[in-house]
Amino acid sequence: MPPARKKNSKGKKRWVSKVTTESTFPKKGIFTKDAETIARHMASKKVSPKGIGSGIRMIQYFINRAGRSLPASRRRELEKAKRILQARQKNR
Repeated sequence: MPPARKKNSKGKKRWVSKVTTESTFPKKGIFTKDAETIARHMASKKVSPKGIGSGIRMIQYFINRAGRSLPASRRRELEKAKRILQARQKNR
């Protein structure tokens, strides 16, 4: 049986449980690709309808959730994808 969802002190469900169910999100396996592919996908209106900043936040969220289990090489690739998106955002 799966563990019960945690609730905050007021009895509401935590916002983290809504991230993949109530928002747009990248296709499965995209974070295993190269930085250019990740950046291109995250910049698309389908994934980030509110703009490139939304894609950058999704990548950062993925990095934070992976924590120490994320290999250094994968972290570097994701950070590179973030830098590519940040450069695109400045050029707009």
